[in-house]
Amino acid sequence: MSALAFTRPQRGIGIAEILVALTLGLLVTLAASAMLLVANRDFVNHGANARLTDGGRYALELVEQGLRQSAWTDLETGTGTAADAAPAITGLDNRSLTRTAAGLGGAVAGINGSDVLALRFSGAGNVAGYASVIDCAGFAAGTAQDGWSIFYVGMADDGESELRCKYVAQSGNWNADAIVRGVDSFQVLYGVDTDEPRDGIPNRYLNASGIAALDGALALAGATPAEQAADLRRRTWWKRVATVRVALLLHGETGSRPASLPARYELFGAAYGDALDAGTQIDEARLPEALRWRARRVFETAVLLRNRDG
Repeated sequence: MSALAFTRPQRGIGIAEILVALTLGLLVTLAASAMLLVANRDFVNHGANARLTDGGRYALELVEQGLRQSAWTDLETGTGTAADAAPAITGLDNRSLTRTAAGLGGAVAGINGSDVLALRFSGAGNVAGYASVIDCAGFAAGTAQDGWSIFYVGMADDGESELRCKYVAQSGNWNADAIVRGVDSFQVLYGVDTDEPRDGIPNRYLNASGIAALDGALALAGATPAEQAADLRRRTWWKRVATVRVALLLHGETGSRPASLPARYELFGAAYGDALDAGTQIDEARLPEALRWRARRVFETAVLLRNRDG
């Protein structure tokens, strides 16, 4: 009998082999998908942190610029040098502003307890076409005029909170522009020189409400409200501010941080710990769900004021 008669017929792949192959293929696909998700999450987190760094640094640079030129006076015109001139630096706790109201007018409730920092300086106009003294929007204040750089947190039309710069436009009208988006909180502390005579070194750090309380305790001289207001401008504790500390908490896009336990942020460090100062402590667990699981960073700076006010 031929050897071909004993050859067994070939068979196709059985169901068991197919299932094993599908299982292995599925495991490889799942592993690759997981690696892709991790890589994408890391990429999004890295990009968000880079944008936070750029935005935070830019915002602090503008605030620092405004603080360093606050109370600057053009000695040729004498603007702002009167003893009863308004203080060159003021602020509000837990407040926001409207774009077009003059100065601190139209104050409304703050966003996450964010503060308002208002800085005034004398203008020098354009010298040989060069804007020597500019506000936070880059506009030159006119000669013998007051320039303003006011920083506050407002809400954009799409519901994103943003740090804004409020200024007097060339038209003479007030306006405000966004500096950086994604702001959870903007906080300010003022280092007050309480020594007599003043030595320019802060002895106490207070928020705007604390300084307002000191002003409220002053026994003002004057027989009329106008005279008392002038005396307040002369003696206000705002003119004793020697140093300003600023803290800014920014957040990135949705899903820019891996899911983890909610974080707690102390904008002036745990040593400050004033629970009554709204916005200095931000707990993610108390934020709306849409604002959780985002990359976040705290930016801080301290500026010694170089121009004496009053």
